[in-house]
Amino acid sequence: MSRFTVRVELHGATEADYQQLHAAMSRGGFSRVIEGSNGVSYHLPTAEYDYSSTETVSQVRDRAYAIACTVKQNPAVLVTEGGCAWKGLATA
Repeated sequence: MSRFTVRVELHGATEADYQQLHAAMSRGGFSRVIEGSNGVSYHLPTAEYDYSSTETVSQVRDRAYAIACTVKQNPAVLVTEGGCAWKGLATA
């Protein structure tokens, strides 16, 4: 199972659009919280999501893009696979 960090940008979006995106991404299995190696959970920055799957990075990208398109057309989606490091995130 691989871990992915997904960033979605909705062009010309409102706060309500992002709230709708967060709900849709959550229904699709994407989380706005990430767990550190210390067992502590942290809130990700706005419109970033954590996702674990056996899918390929391209499949995750396509899944996130399809979900985002239900909120606003032509979103920008960036997916990275593997570990990440952070500092300054609020605890969940």
